[in-house]
Amino acid sequence: MAIAYPKWLERSLRSDHAGELGAVWIYHGILWATKDEQVRAFAEKHLHTESRHLFEIESVLREGCRSRLLPLWKSFGFIVGALPALVGKEEVFHTIDAVESFVDKHYLKQINRLDSTEHMDLNLISVRELLVQCREDEISHRDEAREIAVLPKSLFSKLWCNLVAIGSQVAVACAMLI
Repeated sequence: MAIAYPKWLERSLRSDHAGELGAVWIYHGILWATKDEQVRAFAEKHLHTESRHLFEIESVLREGCRSRLLPLWKSFGFIVGALPALVGKEEVFHTIDAVESFVDKHYLKQINRLDSTEHMDLNLISVRELLVQCREDEISHRDEAREIAVLPKSLFSKLWCNLVAIGSQVAVACAMLI
């Protein structure tokens, strides 16, 4: 059963929920757009992990506290997955690197803020553990994508990854509010 958290944490969890939903749809977009077996295997594996993250975040965030922009996060996620998959497999792995690099920092900020909380009750400790586990998984996804991507970023990849990073920042800010 989800409980009430401090406002800052509730907003952060709302953005986490939106982000995990977006991640699920990134992998749906990749799977829709590619026939490359290596990319499909990567996407299927990570879709499973992101779906678990989404379920776990949903278990700690009350339904009424979730972002009201969920259809938008699904659409954006799908586009962020499908577009690079239509261009080529290297772009997929560079995109995942960019997304997960952002998510790593995003989760770390929340973990550090929880660590600075004077009196962490069992609920906050549980949320912290969830965020640590999600962050470790996202770092693993990033590192795996980096290992698979053998070509340096093209001009398209550089521009696209910068756009994805900026878009991620805007999405987090919006999800925290709406």
